Amino acid sequence: MKTIKITILFLLFFAIKIYAQQITTVEMQVTGLTCSMCSQATEKSLRTLDYVANVTPDLNRNLFVITFKKDKAVSFDQLNKKVKDAGFSVGKLEATMSFNQAKIDENGQTIINGNVYRFINAKDKVLNGSVKVNVIDKNFISNSAFKQKSTTVKFDSYASGTALVNGKKTRVYHLSI
Repeated sequence: MKTIKITILFLLFFAIKIYAQQITTVEMQVTGLTCSMCSQATEKSLRTLDYVANVTPDLNRNLFVITFKKDKAVSFDQLNKKVKDAGFSVGKLEATMSFNQAKIDENGQTIINGNVYRFINAKDKVLNGSVKVNVIDKNFISNSAFKQKSTTVKFDSYASGTALVNGKKTRVYHLSI
């Protein structure tokens, strides 16, 4: 009986390890910035998240490069909220994610560490290593880009950002590689 428990624990640990991923960096373009004070307010707001290691602003491109602490869960929605709290909006969010045997199913979906990701341009694929992805959900791209994508993205969840996954209403992030 003891060996069965140890075997099950080992398998659970191994399964989690295979699918573990880490969001290492984000390049986020922020719209509405007009001065260095705007940039400073946004940077200060982003730094309040406990998983943020560093924020480097690029005032010429209204871009923030954000690096994250290792082994900390990162929330795209929290990043977006911090930008909104500072009085601005996200125009583009590109994340570098480190994948380890993440299987994307025939519908373009994968569930990793409780997060549901739907890829609009990747199906039946295994992701390994560092991959740059763009979050293409509403509030992560411009309104005009979202309207344009809405005509081509075939997921029912795209408009609302949620779907029933395993019988529960769940936040779904739509990504492109």
